[in-house]
Amino acid sequence: MKTQCLIVDDEPLAIEVIVSYLKNLDGFEIAGTCQSGVEAFGHLQQQRIDLLFLDIQMPELTGLDLIRSLQHPPKVILTTAHREYALDGYELDVIDYLLKPISLDRFLQALDKYRQRAAGEEVHASVPASGSPETGYIDVKVDRKIHRIPLRDIIYVEGMKDYLQVHTIGKKYITKMTLNSLLAQLPQPGFLQIHRSYLVSLDHIKAFDATMIEVGNRQLPIGRHYKREVMAALTKQP
Repeated sequence: MKTQCLIVDDEPLAIEVIVSYLKNLDGFEIAGTCQSGVEAFGHLQQQRIDLLFLDIQMPELTGLDLIRSLQHPPKVILTTAHREYALDGYELDVIDYLLKPISLDRFLQALDKYRQRAAGEEVHASVPASGSPETGYIDVKVDRKIHRIPLRDIIYVEGMKDYLQVHTIGKKYITKMTLNSLLAQLPQPGFLQIHRSYLVSLDHIKAFDATMIEVGNRQLPIGRHYKREVMAALTKQP
């Protein structure tokens, strides 16, 4: 299956450069192009996108704000003429950060990083159609073995760049994948992302307030950009 790519930039020439690079590469398909973050947001709601080439500085909605607005963003390669935004981008777990004008060799390096990230995500979920945490499970690859973890045993998950720590009742698993990829495979409702580095099982929450959630023996922070969604989800719980 080809990687579906969306290119977002308010400069038509910048879009043309990426299009010219991608159209000669096997395994990648251009699903669309957008000239604003708002247009891209609508596109992402209607179509599966695997890889997003995203300019940072755009009117109305910046590239970074677009990423923050998405509950399950695709993998992202940022494109910009401004080096000072690099740290913000990496904090949002982007694949790479390309400075304009983008050379072909640097572009290919970014795609290689994407392939490595995609190949390294070796956790897959096997959840019944009901999406019930009571009967579902995930298979996690740790040290060349596949460990089957019942969803009901997962207390919380901590993201560490390209790795995850899956904290369960009595055990912790470390595996190579991203938090967003795992969250996309978990049943909803049932699990909730509360911070760019944490997601929790609703069944294991002991207490919460406006800044933290207590699960197991840990108090986890609620991220500023997640607060509204988290509070809305928790106050709906019986």
